[in-house]
Amino acid sequence: MNDVARPHRHAADSAASARAPSHESAIGHVTGRAVYTDEQHAPTGMLSLYPVQALHAHARIIAIDVHAAQAMPGVHAVLTAADIPGVNDTGPILHDEPLIPTDEVMFYGQPVAWVVADDESLARTAAKHVVVTYEALPACLGIAEAIATGSFHLPPARVARGDAGSALTDATHRVEGSLDIGGQDHFYLETQASWVQVDGEGIVQVVASTQHPSETQAMVAHVLGLPAHRVVCRCLRMGGGFGGKETQANPYAAVAALAAWHCRRPVRIKLLRSLDMQLTGKRHPFHARYEAGFDDEGMLQALRVELTADGGWSCDLSPPVLMRAMVHVDNAYFIPHVEIVGRIAKTHVASNTAFRGFGGPQGMLVGEEVLDHVARHLGLPAEIVRARNFYRAASTPDHNTTPYGQPVVDNELPRLWAQHLEGSGYAARRREIEAFNDRHASTKRGLAITPVKFGISFNKTEYNQAGALVHIYTDGSVQLNHGGTEMGQGLHTKMIAVAARALGIARARIQIMTTATDKVPNTSATAASSGSDLNGQAVRAACEILLDRLRPMAAELLGEPDADIDFVDGVARVREAPDRSVPFESVVQAAYTRRISLSATGYYRTPGLSWDAAKGFGHPFYYFAFGAAVSEVEVCGHTGVHRLLRVDILHDVGDSLNEKIDLGQIEGGFVQGMGWLTCEELRWNGEGRLLTDAPSTYKIPTVGEVPEDVRVALYRREHAPTTSVIFGSKAVGEPPFMLALSVREALRDAVAAFAPDAPKRVALGAPATPEAIYRAIERVRERPA
Repeated sequence: MNDVARPHRHAADSAASARAPSHESAIGHVTGRAVYTDEQHAPTGMLSLYPVQALHAHARIIAIDVHAAQAMPGVHAVLTAADIPGVNDTGPILHDEPLIPTDEVMFYGQPVAWVVADDESLARTAAKHVVVTYEALPACLGIAEAIATGSFHLPPARVARGDAGSALTDATHRVEGSLDIGGQDHFYLETQASWVQVDGEGIVQVVASTQHPSETQAMVAHVLGLPAHRVVCRCLRMGGGFGGKETQANPYAAVAALAAWHCRRPVRIKLLRSLDMQLTGKRHPFHARYEAGFDDEGMLQALRVELTADGGWSCDLSPPVLMRAMVHVDNAYFIPHVEIVGRIAKTHVASNTAFRGFGGPQGMLVGEEVLDHVARHLGLPAEIVRARNFYRAASTPDHNTTPYGQPVVDNELPRLWAQHLEGSGYAARRREIEAFNDRHASTKRGLAITPVKFGISFNKTEYNQAGALVHIYTDGSVQLNHGGTEMGQGLHTKMIAVAARALGIARARIQIMTTATDKVPNTSATAASSGSDLNGQAVRAACEILLDRLRPMAAELLGEPDADIDFVDGVARVREAPDRSVPFESVVQAAYTRRISLSATGYYRTPGLSWDAAKGFGHPFYYFAFGAAVSEVEVCGHTGVHRLLRVDILHDVGDSLNEKIDLGQIEGGFVQGMGWLTCEELRWNGEGRLLTDAPSTYKIPTVGEVPEDVRVALYRREHAPTTSVIFGSKAVGEPPFMLALSVREALRDAVAAFAPDAPKRVALGAPATPEAIYRAIERVRERPA
């Protein structure tokens, strides 16, 4: 990102960011010393895996002939479903996901067997010699076909309040529309990778690029027919995850473990980029239909929405993804009467899965589509209509409650919104853009501001727990273990900061350890923006246990047995007489001499959560994160090509644990969201084969798409939150992704400027590729207002 952006940050943000420590692995990342799963020193006799892929989207497996491949020198095994000693299933929710299919292919490219050979090249060659006989079956490709044929995974889900049908009938104005929302490939830099070996004790040692080591451990044990204590899963670090390694790392660890178990040799797998894109699920594509009722001022009176998510061939995490989409259709807006019905289409493509935002972005996109439609129908500025519909604490309690029954507490959005309108110079820029558009017939500019209200916690209440293990050594150094995984987002950096602050010592005294299931068991995935919240509280709890043991020792050393002791700046000191202190390591040594344990486990579970999925009602989120973004674009009317000229972001991260990390997450999340909404387009052919399976055909944002003028500021709240978050911080992993909705709305604003008169609606594809923008321009040029 261009350095032109940096001076535009608020001075306080720039100064605080400069003081914040860098990512704990930053030097390793840029020098290449940071080791990833497939970069370890290979053990003697390491074997490699390669899949035998089906050439049908849906087919019956008649026979698999492995003899020619098996006979090749250097080939050690060709694994099929018959070789699985345990349970042939890796489904995280439903048992509908065989590791290796037994009799039916469910998507194009699905592995029906795996070749184990001396190296990957040989395994790939041998895979071509496996002969599979198929009987082709009808395939369901896409949401429209699933709806037409009634192909769904589960019964419909519902979230509702009031009587949407009657309120729509009685509404002053009504609009309706539909929207197709594209998926998105995770495109992490490091593809799926696992190394597995069985040690001398018969323990299956797994090193995996996984966001959920405990689940990977459980799935490997499940497939091998072993108890969980016979499997250890470690995650060194990931080269990106974005949700794509929450469940979908499990099959690759499991098949590598299966090969290691059979061959009694270490086995590695690291998918080629094209294989990764063919075999793994994406962000769920959605189809939405809506009806909205509203008054003359644009105040929503009723909303009815039907959402259909493309789940792919198996359920994976589709049920909670769909539910999060449903409970984020409201975004920042109060809707008195609402009914949202959601379904999961069963199609013959790779099973779609978690992706940053976990359905929230799709739901919020539908909400913003509705608000823009309302505003254009009435001829009102969209930013005015949006603000009028905000949840507001000053309103009656019912008007500050979501459709699923959760009050919107600590609602910073109205104040943040007002600040951002003023700070971004929105009104003056709107006048400048109108003048520009009057002067230019073939090029138009657009401007939009959109809000974010995003719920923080796992949808499934039981996942909102975490553990940590902290050791203090007799020299005063500290070893820190926690259940979260590092994927470049800076979680380890924040956990070091939490431990350093809690223990009152320098960060340099703390060594973060590789995440491992034999250190911290039964952990939740590092997902749902909860990594710092959950693991930070667990780390803090462990540190507090240790301090409770150390305080009496410090008081004794200071000759103040009844004094209150604080641990600050590497010393233990008397609170009332801070000049009286003793070094931290002296207290630790004294505790060891007295046979006081210097190791502690910490545990945390998020309080106050509840969710009834059948009723679509409860308190699923611990708190909400808020933000707003203003985007300015320029669109060519001849080609549909656009430029993003400037972005202004104001985001609420609470009391940041590390502002440098948080600013990076905000910028990165925004750019990734922009890619989903503008250039990342997934395409399949009529046979169900993914065509966009490489960087040459699947376009992610580059430096050229990022504007030089990026202005990011952290929102400073006036009051402490009512929830007890870790040191006052708030989640930042997912919420900034939705700030990119402002880009789509700015593009829509620019498209509308090509119309001879203000259109009542501007239909725009998602993603808004140049082709989609051009088609939208042609529609507004031709259609009467």
